[in-house]
Amino acid sequence: MKNVLGTALQGCCTDPMTGFYRDGVCRTGPQDTGRHVVCAVMTEEFLTFTKSRGNDLSTPVPAYAFPGLKPGDGWCLCALRWKEAYEAGMAPPVRLEATHESALKYVSLEALREMEQTA
Repeated sequence: MKNVLGTALQGCCTDPMTGFYRDGVCRTGPQDTGRHVVCAVMTEEFLTFTKSRGNDLSTPVPAYAFPGLKPGDGWCLCALRWKEAYEAGMAPPVRLEATHESALKYVSLEALREMEQTA
């Protein structure tokens, strides 16, 4: 598997455990209709934005072993949700090495680089 830079896809986060397959990697497959391929670092602004769009990522859902996210957590986001947030000026930073190459079908490398997490 490759990332958006064309190198080996790195893990995104294991605490909390992320990824469509809950293996810490933003990889995708036929069952992943949302394309959870953008490794993003949560911010308060993004969590508020996505909740306002009907996707509450900050509230725990024990039935799905979902702990709820807080600022600083890494998470594999749906490519189109990240793009929506980017266009609204609310996109969280991304980890390019951990963002699956298929994200480029939905968002440009330039947009992802603009929001690259540094340090």
